[in-house]
Amino acid sequence: MKQEPFHIGTTVIAPGTQRIVELPIAHLYTHTEMSLTTHVIHGRRPGPRLFVSAALHGDEINGVEIIRRLLKRKSLGQLRGTLIAIPIINSFGFINHSRYLPDRRDLNRVFPGSESGSLASRIANLFMREIAAHCTHGIDLHTGSNHRFNLPQIRASLNDNETLRLAKAFGAPVMLHSKTRDGSLREAVADLGIPMLLYEAGEALRFDELSIRTGLRGIITVMRAIGMLPEKPSRRTHPVFHSSVSKWVRAPISGILSRCIDIGAQVEKGEIIALVHDPYGETEMKIPAPVSGVIIGRIQLPLVHQGDALFHIAVLKGDPDAGQIIEELASDFEYTDFRRPTDGRQDFAP
Repeated sequence: MKQEPFHIGTTVIAPGTQRIVELPIAHLYTHTEMSLTTHVIHGRRPGPRLFVSAALHGDEINGVEIIRRLLKRKSLGQLRGTLIAIPIINSFGFINHSRYLPDRRDLNRVFPGSESGSLASRIANLFMREIAAHCTHGIDLHTGSNHRFNLPQIRASLNDNETLRLAKAFGAPVMLHSKTRDGSLREAVADLGIPMLLYEAGEALRFDELSIRTGLRGIITVMRAIGMLPEKPSRRTHPVFHSSVSKWVRAPISGILSRCIDIGAQVEKGEIIALVHDPYGETEMKIPAPVSGVIIGRIQLPLVHQGDALFHIAVLKGDPDAGQIIEELASDFEYTDFRRPTDGRQDFAP
């Protein structure tokens, strides 16, 4: 079967070529034009069409580096189908180190958008019309927000067999079944019948090498799984665990958070995972784990208000050893700079 040229915006891309395409969005009030910059690699042979996107929230930058490294891979010379890479969706937020657009809208709450709505809605509409509508698969890259660090994890609708297959292929330590949220890119793409993975790893405005390497390898293995790249035996040694239930732990009082259990630690229900206290030593509360599972998200900022989300715990199926999962993941990449204690625990005695 012959590969046809690929059309995006007003650009036509011939088989076996690649182009950087600027899709106009709007002007700044300085008259500087802003665009949705898209790197398209169009293979010589037909195959799936995959979008890989990042910085939907402008301060979540790990995915930008993942895509940069992806585009440098020599194996893309053997590509079947089309790879559409969008390293920075929310360029306005990216420039300003902000999650949001200039009007404080969250771009991931306005999909599928409209041509005549707010700036956020117009960007969402452009993405759906020029990118998502032409694709068969999608991967969107995120990090934790608001001073929170996320263990590398896939969030997806795991009751869909094809999405589950791709989540397993990706190989993040944890697969979390997650319902789509109103107005999200994932919901809009699901409405088109396109299987999509959301990768969460690391912290906003910070690069985390283990998160970047896990994400890059995950994308490559998904591309192999769907036939875009030649199959190759995986060297992955760590298990991947499936979670259908997770629980947020919130601050019972305002104060200073101290002696926290570490990201990736496995906890038992009722186990003390942190202390929160006032600056004067008069009030102190121990925070117990509400469920047994693994810490997949943790706040990094020790100053908290009552009700702030402190920890995210995934309840894992089976009988996993969470510490071993993380150690083996780091070992896969010969990476020794993932700083966490052997068992992730501290002394919570007064």
